[in-house]
Amino acid sequence: MIRKISAALAVAGLAASAALIASCLTGTPAETFSSAASSSGPVVIKIASIAPARSPWDKVLQKVANEWERLSNGSVIVKIFPGGSAGGEQDMIRKMRLGSIQGGVFSTMGLAKVDSSMTVLCIPFLFHSREEFNAVFEQMKPAFEKSIQERGFKTIMWTLAGWVNFFSKKPVVTPDDLKALKISVTSDFPEIEQVWKRMGYEAVSGDSGDLMIQLQSGAVTALYLPALVAGAGQYFALAPHMLTASLAPLVGGLIFSEKAWASIPADLHRPFLDAVASVAKGLYDETMDLEADAVKMMKDNGLITHDAPGAALVKWREAADQAVSQLLGSVFSKEIYDQITGYLREYRKAHGQ
Repeated sequence: MIRKISAALAVAGLAASAALIASCLTGTPAETFSSAASSSGPVVIKIASIAPARSPWDKVLQKVANEWERLSNGSVIVKIFPGGSAGGEQDMIRKMRLGSIQGGVFSTMGLAKVDSSMTVLCIPFLFHSREEFNAVFEQMKPAFEKSIQERGFKTIMWTLAGWVNFFSKKPVVTPDDLKALKISVTSDFPEIEQVWKRMGYEAVSGDSGDLMIQLQSGAVTALYLPALVAGAGQYFALAPHMLTASLAPLVGGLIFSEKAWASIPADLHRPFLDAVASVAKGLYDETMDLEADAVKMMKDNGLITHDAPGAALVKWREAADQAVSQLLGSVFSKEIYDQITGYLREYRKAHGQ
């Protein structure tokens, strides 16, 4: 099971995120659209990914590559660079801007380097359920895609790569429980570090690659990770307590530079996007199943889970809301935050919450 999880570390980068995604193009085979290649030869699209070679995400990208080549009759050739061979997410963005690669798979953190308004999705306890996140994110996609496009990129696909949870050396159920611990935060994402500090917690910044060393030395005693990463990296062995309430969703996206997307013949755009949508249909359910498998595996090997009662959840949300209110405009986009919270109010009212 551990090997299965480890092999699929994908969408999220910085070793603090992952996606176990296995899917394939389904449904009726799409019609082949022909488009003549340029006189200089086929259009070559290079897509970078942190996913290891032969991992489920890599296999999905390979299927997209094969389908695009088929739909274009070979006038578009897609090359996948897996396993972080093109560098980390910041490196990938730089290379896309330079034109040395045309697309990349990014986590919320990577997407936030393109469009800082995406950091709102990482606010702890903003979403009360997975169902309301799905509904609200569907409404927010056009705004995010427009903002990303204004920065010179084209969104090809969205996917949910999992959920982030607290793992700690001691049980954490209420906000006060966490005050006795030291939270690990990645130095590449200072926005969330500010939230924890505003909530009154001790946040220890560092390179995500040093997380195991920090846990072993006691430099940190709490961390927030997707269950998939906690299992694959064996972090739960040193932080064996998990708060079952999810902190935030981990969103993944495949984006291209606008210049690269424009290099693909226009008559192929719609069939290409339809082909990718076929892949995306199965990603969410598969990821949730694999996440559940990861939690079960960890529980079978000593993980202790803790459910927060309703009163504790209210305190968590109030503490996070108070901290974020002080950071709107300076750290988090107030416009995007207001849009999301507006949709959340509508959703909760419609569902009697």
